[in-house]
Amino acid sequence: MKSSLVAVSAAVVVATLVTGLKDRAALQEKFGLGAAGKPSPELMMMGRIKPTDGPAGDPEFNAQLVADKIEAITSPPPAPDRSEPDAAASQPAAPQPAAPQTAAPPAPVTPPIVSKPPAPQQAAAAPQLAVDESALRYFASRGDKVRLQAEISRLQALYPNWVPPADPLAVPQNGDKQLEAMWQLYSDGRYAELRKAVADRQAADAGWQPPADLLDRLDVAEGRARLVNASDLKQYATVVDIAAATPSLLTCSEVDVLWRVAEAFIQTERAQRGQDAYSYILKNCTNPAERQATVEKASTLLAYQPMQALLALERPAAEGSKEFDAIRDNLARRFMAEGDDDPNLAIAPDYIARLEKLAETEGLASDALLLGWYQLRRNNDADAEKWFRAARAKQDSATTSQGLALALIARKAPEEAEEVMFRWRTDSEDATSTYLAATANLMALQPPADLAEDVLHRIAGEVIARKYVPTAQQFGWYARSLNQFQTAARWFETALAWKPDDEPSAYGLVITREQLSDRNGVLDLQRAWAGRSSRVTNLEDTSSLMPNALTPPAKGGLAAQQPAQRPAAEPLPAERRVTLQPGAEVVVRAARPAMETVTVPRGPRQTRGCSTTIDAGQLKPADALSRGWCLMDINRPMEAISAFEAALQSPSRKVREDAAYGQSLAYLRAGLSSNAAVAATKAPQNRQRAAELQVAILADRALSAFDAGRYRETLIYLDQRAQLQQERIDLMVLRGYCYLNLKMYGDASRIFEAAAATGSRDAARGLADVRNVTHPDTNN
Repeated sequence: MKSSLVAVSAAVVVATLVTGLKDRAALQEKFGLGAAGKPSPELMMMGRIKPTDGPAGDPEFNAQLVADKIEAITSPPPAPDRSEPDAAASQPAAPQPAAPQTAAPPAPVTPPIVSKPPAPQQAAAAPQLAVDESALRYFASRGDKVRLQAEISRLQALYPNWVPPADPLAVPQNGDKQLEAMWQLYSDGRYAELRKAVADRQAADAGWQPPADLLDRLDVAEGRARLVNASDLKQYATVVDIAAATPSLLTCSEVDVLWRVAEAFIQTERAQRGQDAYSYILKNCTNPAERQATVEKASTLLAYQPMQALLALERPAAEGSKEFDAIRDNLARRFMAEGDDDPNLAIAPDYIARLEKLAETEGLASDALLLGWYQLRRNNDADAEKWFRAARAKQDSATTSQGLALALIARKAPEEAEEVMFRWRTDSEDATSTYLAATANLMALQPPADLAEDVLHRIAGEVIARKYVPTAQQFGWYARSLNQFQTAARWFETALAWKPDDEPSAYGLVITREQLSDRNGVLDLQRAWAGRSSRVTNLEDTSSLMPNALTPPAKGGLAAQQPAQRPAAEPLPAERRVTLQPGAEVVVRAARPAMETVTVPRGPRQTRGCSTTIDAGQLKPADALSRGWCLMDINRPMEAISAFEAALQSPSRKVREDAAYGQSLAYLRAGLSSNAAVAATKAPQNRQRAAELQVAILADRALSAFDAGRYRETLIYLDQRAQLQQERIDLMVLRGYCYLNLKMYGDASRIFEAAAATGSRDAARGLADVRNVTHPDTNN
């Protein structure tokens, strides 16, 4: 076992020498150091590593000095006198060569080695008897042919004129048993014991000197051990300092050391130097496994762009492939994960395509999840939803469900998002936030979603438990859309209790209290929000004010609501009496505009078979759909509603879409706009149909609100409709009468004048009504 360890150590030394000699030219070319004919120093001796304990006044590492040192250890210098290192350095022309081990690249730079080398011709003429063959004899004594041949190759590289023994195995064994024991300690890595053994023998025998090769190897080995230990302890600054002090470690034969130094650079915020270390390995080192490991290690520490520079150093492999193809899948995963974190990072399409292929062939949820987050970060909601669904089908988790829910929210499908996230709502803060966002978006849908009781209860429970204001506010608007004004008021009050400065909740509460005839509650809110919200304070009690004393609300104030605020129709008297002057009452009426019409593009249908009353539930969905259209043609909308409901059970998406569309039209014809809005959500509609239905529903709601005397709500519906389609003249007249009944006479006159200019008699009548109210004496 011990002989094997010794053999391994010797092999490493030989590899170090050969690799170091090969690397020298590449390093000289990379860093531009050293004159022609001079060997260049190894990696990171060029000022890239700066020891913290350098001389004062010279913060940069002395590259030329290190170059001279490397030249000294790669040329045969004179034999040093270890007892007087300064004297050795002052004798540049000494003819004796150094011990052969001093030429090994791992040798540390010590004072005796720093001496200036002799002229090349002097080194060539040096006697070969000075070659240190102690290691050769040690391996020969162990009978290790492999290590023996490696040592012979090393000595031949150092001393071209040296002739190895004809029979290496016949070399006599060392007579120095103590020296052999020292070599054994070195092979076993017992460096402290070796130091002690050398010191003990020198103390006992003052004339004995240890082989220079043994000491040099020991210095390098101890430096390597210190560097590895500092790296394992994450003492990265120490790693850099040791590497600077032991430059002979920084060669292809010490790739592990190079990896550790590169990591130390990156961890000390010198990523470019770390990239240089990895680049050096890929440019100069040839071991395939080490090159591949270099890329893998670099990918965990370097960002996407520096990694592309390293991958450009890839070499071709057999049959047109490349050497890093075996790890390219993992690299694609690594890069996509970085793209998930940085929405501004554009990953090359090749990596995206590779990961998509992996997700489809291997079926790993993690791959689909990476693709989902990458696409979601870039607002590609459809692609994100596709990959999140694929990941969730393989493995349902909080992260997968959260990604799918966010994609659904972005696609305006919050109902499914709420269902997806409910199970995971307590898994983490992010999961909770995503679930609550889904609830707020769900309650804010327009038209309102038709939610089951259990869904409403669980959403309400979570909102109350977490005091989530946005959804509480949306609950208020949702209750208003269902004509549940008491419930709406309680939700608005709850939202204000949790967040007293929530202005949309205050506005919702004030208009709800006004509809509930809670005049004191309205005044309390107006006083509380005076100077903070004009639309809250402008909802004042107008019954006791003179006509000219009223300050009308700001133009467009009613339309400036949050998108989810949905006033709804309330069954109140068909007329609203407004006191204009003390003791006098007038009723301001407006001619009801014609019902909004929707063009229904469909083929001809026969009325035959629908004149009699039958149960549509007994028909096939397709037949029920045909009966529904037939009933619409003969103006029997209530029966058509049932027929369309039966058709909604069809497995065909086209039939369900037509049925939902037909049922919405039937509800509109019956004057049930809220039901029409719900019916429209029962099946997806194309863009044109959805727009037509929404325009018709808003117009019908505006008319219903006006008939009920809710003029502010009428204006809201008209404003919402005007965003989808240009306002018709009859609806402009309706708007004018809303302003007139709200005593906003200036706005009313402006609207009536614009409509009257088109020749509308209703608009002209409106102008006369305004004059009758504002100037009654003149008219009399």
